[in-house]
Amino acid sequence: MKTITVVVPTYNEEANIMKLYQRTKKVFAEQLPDYICNIQFIDNASKDGTRALIRELCRKDKTVTAIFNATNFGFVRSQFYGLSQAMGDCAIMLCADMQDPPEVIPQFVKEWENGYKIVVGIKNKSRENPFIYHARGLYYKLIRKIANIDHINQFDGFGLYDKAFINVLKDMRDPLPYLRGIVSELGFERKEILYMQDRRRDGKSKELHFLSLYDLSMLGITSYSKVLMHICTLLGAFVSGCSMLVAIYVLIKKLFFWDLYEMGGAAVQVGIFFLGSLQLFFIGFIGEYIVNMNIRIMQHPMVVEEERINFGTEKGK
Repeated sequence: MKTITVVVPTYNEEANIMKLYQRTKKVFAEQLPDYICNIQFIDNASKDGTRALIRELCRKDKTVTAIFNATNFGFVRSQFYGLSQAMGDCAIMLCADMQDPPEVIPQFVKEWENGYKIVVGIKNKSRENPFIYHARGLYYKLIRKIANIDHINQFDGFGLYDKAFINVLKDMRDPLPYLRGIVSELGFERKEILYMQDRRRDGKSKELHFLSLYDLSMLGITSYSKVLMHICTLLGAFVSGCSMLVAIYVLIKKLFFWDLYEMGGAAVQVGIFFLGSLQLFFIGFIGEYIVNMNIRIMQHPMVVEEERINFGTEKGK
């Protein structure tokens, strides 16, 4: 029998843990009885009763495993790390808020058995806040235009990943991985499954608030697009040229119309335009270097584990 690991990142999700577990187990029992289902929680230092519930599930059901992070490393890093630690023939990423329905999993598995190494869920409809949904749509359109890879529209990580792709993730050493971009850039041929995203029924999102969504969007842009830095460089060069022309104009006007300028006025204007033009030009170039250096020099661990349960051997990273 093939083993499928369902990876569930959590942070303060005590209202949803048991419901998610029951729904997922029901899907496998009724529609996927020929597969072994492992549920792997990776908790990002929850402050409520989430960990206690996960421990109880691990005690009662040995197919449930858990990784407890030492502190909150952010949703992006925790999600990616949990996926890279998944065991079995494939892994399915499933958020604990139950906005992505476990009932779609059989469709993922069917396409996986048809030969696709990656099967992703695409939100063609959503019951979440309409403003957030359409704002995400605009972001995806923007990043697809400026990025050097083809990003997947309305994809948040919900999907199935073959162990061959999981092995690719394990070899990566990027401390700030952008899973959506990695799937597009390094992933195998994929199948897209459309589904309706449900609204969060219990609890309130603690990690995917405005600032975290902003960080996630900027991570995608800075990781897979140099367009903004190119714009800075080109705009800096353009303004630099204009500033130099203004500086020359002021200098010539000072020479021919000496009495129109107060003492030192022309020198101040020339200095401001000249130095400002150089600063704009070189800030653009520095940005080019920072974008490339940022990916290469960061060697911090993705997460630090405090504890893991039901993995056979305890291990901390």
